[in-house]
Amino acid sequence: MSSIRLPSWAAHVARAPVILAIGAGICLIAMVAVVCAGVVLRYVFGVPLLGVNEIVQLIAVALAMLALPFCTAENHHVRVDLFDKPLGRWGRWSGDILTRILSITVLWHLCGRAWDKTAEALEFGDVTNMLELPLWPVYGAIFAGMALCALVFAVQILALLMGWTND
Repeated sequence: MSSIRLPSWAAHVARAPVILAIGAGICLIAMVAVVCAGVVLRYVFGVPLLGVNEIVQLIAVALAMLALPFCTAENHHVRVDLFDKPLGRWGRWSGDILTRILSITVLWHLCGRAWDKTAEALEFGDVTNMLELPLWPVYGAIFAGMALCALVFAVQILALLMGWTND
């Protein structure tokens, strides 16, 4: 890519995943705290904490979905460079564009399903079995994470097409 710098609006879009990554970090700290409290209460005081598994499962979903856009923006996904040399520069560039378009397409459909599930959970008051925690925030986190991830892919496509860098 050339040494043209990112425009300011693209730099601001690039900061949005950081906010969700901070939320993911808070989720991780909360999950560790809940597990530690559950272990201490169960094995030290003999009083098990009710619903630890439910809480951890909900927090884990939120953690993964909130961290997804940051991981995408920072190019930390697993990549296989097996065909880089045979494809050449233009083949890799085309592959980068194609994979991002396919990813946006899949994420678009998944976002639609997550949006529908969020609305359905709100409408019917869906809750977890044991603690009766509302499920709509979890579906909302799934929607937010995947939607922002698709936006990051779109900006990356634009950057590839325009030859922008973030140096």
